[in-house]
Amino acid sequence: MNITVLSDGGWGTALAQHLCTNGHQVKLWGPFADYVEEMRRTHENTRFLAGHKLHDKLVLESDMQRAVKDSAMLILASPSQYMRSTLELLAPHFKFDKQVLVNVAKGIETGTLKRMSELCSDILGVCRYAVLSGPSHAEEVIKGAPTAVVAASCDESLAEMVQETFMSDSFRVYTTDDVISVELGGALKNVMAIAAGVIDGMTLGDNSKAAMMTRGIAEMGRLGTALGGNAMTFSGLSGIGDLIVTCTSGHSRNRHVGEELGRGNSIEQILSDMGMVVAEGVKTAESANALARERGVETPIISEIYNVLYQGKSPGQAVSALMSRRARSEFD
Repeated sequence: MNITVLSDGGWGTALAQHLCTNGHQVKLWGPFADYVEEMRRTHENTRFLAGHKLHDKLVLESDMQRAVKDSAMLILASPSQYMRSTLELLAPHFKFDKQVLVNVAKGIETGTLKRMSELCSDILGVCRYAVLSGPSHAEEVIKGAPTAVVAASCDESLAEMVQETFMSDSFRVYTTDDVISVELGGALKNVMAIAAGVIDGMTLGDNSKAAMMTRGIAEMGRLGTALGGNAMTFSGLSGIGDLIVTCTSGHSRNRHVGEELGRGNSIEQILSDMGMVVAEGVKTAESANALARERGVETPIISEIYNVLYQGKSPGQAVSALMSRRARSEFD
């Protein structure tokens, strides 16, 4: 299959490499022509996945029209807060009757509070859409580490197409029709990863992290159900699976943000030090908190992370607020 991956970040690059290995004809699009040229010259994405040579058959492109021409599948890999601008660039060249979209970004747009499927509908109109999500760090996928993810689409045949396209001996894909929960699971777990990092940064220990992760998945399921998803999906790969890997891994950018917050560093300094590397959970905390308030859903962990990031609350105060909440039944 002819496939274009839209975004030359770490995740987009890792998936492009994987799809090349699977025998597909793959183009990788990047928004900055000078950096695309640098990758052509060095055969490496030094900015996001240093140390891994790019596949010999991977085509690098900075022109959107050339990038998507003749491609049957478009992988949307831009960070969620840049997805709108990517889709607007794509719109004049998108062929809804010949091209399918597979989103791999994990976030909720600030301001509009839209999921990525909703953005695609708004900007591109009618489209065949799937989302691929689950516990899958780019740094491990590019090495061929055994990985399992889920492809969600309202169109069963499209979910199965994505499954067949990505499946390999090291990359296993399951299917579901629960697009809402898979999108929300991938987005909300990043906020929980910031909370996990705060716990690590404050050296609060394993009990604290286990409690946060358990209550976090309950919180994700509550909000997901209120938005039309199935709570059971959050017990799968795109929910608890992605939550575990993001809250515990040294690869996690969101956990890193939380860890630095827990050590007393400011969010401004942390993000400045990260440069172009994006931690999706920072913006998602704002969007998720707004969504929860809009729907009247109680999300104490999300709310406290929002307070730390945007309201000047200290991590210690946030932990104290969570631990001093009123007594309740576990499954209220």
